[in-house]
Amino acid sequence: MEEPGFWDDPDRSTRLVREAKHLKDEVGTFRELEQEYEDIQVMIQMGYEENDPSVIPDIQEMLDHFTETLEKMRMKLLLSGEYDAYDAILRLNAGAGGTESCDWCSMLYRMYCRWAEKKGFKVEVLDYLDGDEAGIKSVTIQISGDNAYGYLRSEHGVHRLVRISPFNAAGKRQTSFVSCDVMPDIKEDIDIEINPDDIRIDTYRSSGAGGQHINKTSSAIRITHYPTGIVVTCQNERSQFQNKDKAMQMLKAKLYMLRQEEQAAKAAGIRGDVKDNGWGSQIRSYVLQPYTMVKDLRTGEETGNVDAVLDGGLDSFISAYLRWMSLGCPDRNSRSED
Repeated sequence: MEEPGFWDDPDRSTRLVREAKHLKDEVGTFRELEQEYEDIQVMIQMGYEENDPSVIPDIQEMLDHFTETLEKMRMKLLLSGEYDAYDAILRLNAGAGGTESCDWCSMLYRMYCRWAEKKGFKVEVLDYLDGDEAGIKSVTIQISGDNAYGYLRSEHGVHRLVRISPFNAAGKRQTSFVSCDVMPDIKEDIDIEINPDDIRIDTYRSSGAGGQHINKTSSAIRITHYPTGIVVTCQNERSQFQNKDKAMQMLKAKLYMLRQEEQAAKAAGIRGDVKDNGWGSQIRSYVLQPYTMVKDLRTGEETGNVDAVLDGGLDSFISAYLRWMSLGCPDRNSRSED
């Protein structure tokens, strides 16, 4: 950073300054952990020497804080993917279940916003479509913050809810599904060629709840990519031109990630399964009745505190996913305890 001409390339200099800050923060956290560990040892030794049980609550409090910080650092160290440090673009689509699924989509939207808020991340709504009677049909948000994509890639897949439906007069238990698509917000130019004949660009009037988020003009953009069936939308920017640029950026990122997945599957000699937004394709189940439980079907991580999870308490599931990925995605039925 002290080299002459460092600031001549704003993009490169900004990236390196951000990387330097990230590394300094990591080293600083490690030094703090070292000091906390030594302080805990000293407190324990003092308690033994003076035979003073009154220090136990203080030691326990220090140990809890140490363990929490250590777990957060371990999660960061597991974020080694090429785009883990990038911001994330997350899209929710209501699936099988009608109005119930639209309501479930709005619950998940709130859950991810609450999670981002607790992390100190910024949330920006890029596209929003209300449900016919209640909830949300689909919503696309950008979550900006350090390692946002690295954390949220664990959420990619179908989320299943089981509960007594508030929209059913008979009070029957109902199952509904919402798909969650997550991709990194890759701002630099991506080596992806898009044939103009392969896409259709539609403009439409922005809609959705929250006028403070949505530009109420006919500037919204929807791009459909025929060969893959991928559809991206953006209605948040001030002009049609800006929305088109953002949508094209999202399409390129999506196609690039799809190409990476196909190459990885080919190298491993496997074929990726196409997931439907319904039965048999879920990655995580949220059960509210007849008992309460959230369980990740990939890692086996589960909790009975559904309210905490729906209020943004996702870190235990994210951490379990990162550990699972670092071990090569072992089968959950044969994995050993950590």
